Amino acid sequence: MKAAVYYETGQPDVLRYEDVPDPAVGLSDVLVKVAFVSIEGGDTLNRLRGEMNHVPHIVGYQCSGVVVAVGGNVTKFSVGDRVVSTGIDGSHAELRASDEAFTWKIPEGVSLEDAACVPVPFATADDCLFEFGHLVKGETALIHAGAGGVGIAAIQMAKRAGARVLATASSNEKLERLKELGLDEGINYVSHDFVVEARRLTEGRGVDVIVDSVGGATLQGSLNALAYRGRCVTVGDAGRSSAEKVDVSNMRGNNQTLSGYFMGAELFMYPRVHDMIAHHLELIAQGELRVVVDSVFDLKDAAAAHAYIESRKSFGRVLLAP
Repeated sequence: MKAAVYYETGQPDVLRYEDVPDPAVGLSDVLVKVAFVSIEGGDTLNRLRGEMNHVPHIVGYQCSGVVVAVGGNVTKFSVGDRVVSTGIDGSHAELRASDEAFTWKIPEGVSLEDAACVPVPFATADDCLFEFGHLVKGETALIHAGAGGVGIAAIQMAKRAGARVLATASSNEKLERLKELGLDEGINYVSHDFVVEARRLTEGRGVDVIVDSVGGATLQGSLNALAYRGRCVTVGDAGRSSAEKVDVSNMRGNNQTLSGYFMGAELFMYPRVHDMIAHHLELIAQGELRVVVDSVFDLKDAAAAHAYIESRKSFGRVLLAP
């Protein structure tokens, strides 16, 4: 099969389009002929400086496609099923073997293109807001990187829950487009200090729940923007700056909370996350939630797709098609 691989971590140009052996199909695996790959933020970070399980390494958490073979212990899927799957790596390829526990059938009415974008960002957004952030109706949520996959999902979910929704993005144009998805107030972090703006928009009170996928220096700002009893969930390092020590000295007196979140661990530990993702797919089929796709690149152009994501020009998900 063809795959986008690399022999060392680094910038997007480390990616090569090459022939590699087809994946082995374990007893609990389904073999998926890949239709679309959703490039997740973790994919670009892994390519930049992550661990390589094999050399050459095939990066990628998430993809959709059609089942072409199943292992002997598989009970939930059959050849011909349309599915979306997640895994530690291996999505940037024509074929992907995925454990059936991390694979979902795609409901009627959901395209392979849209389904490829669902499990990781939608489950992450849901858990950050509700399982860990405890967001309730009438509160205010601030979503960093609002035009990304997690951001777009979180804005919709927070609005559906009856919250007032703030978000950051790198341009006024992106913020204007996010209003269609439920954004109440946008903050252009290039031209404005988001802490000052968040406090201004809340009349000095601060924000109840913050979903911070940027990390680095932004995380300290998120803590500074919290309201009394506010909750901040740190979920990534999309800003690509090194992790920094944060000052938590004001958190105790304000009864505030800082939580870390990694969707992969939660999916391994709790069956509820699998059911939650299936529910997200159903909500998309019903038109209650939306997926936003920015563009689709050929798999052979994976390097260009990764570079485009890192240019901060995209709005929504960037996909690969083998």
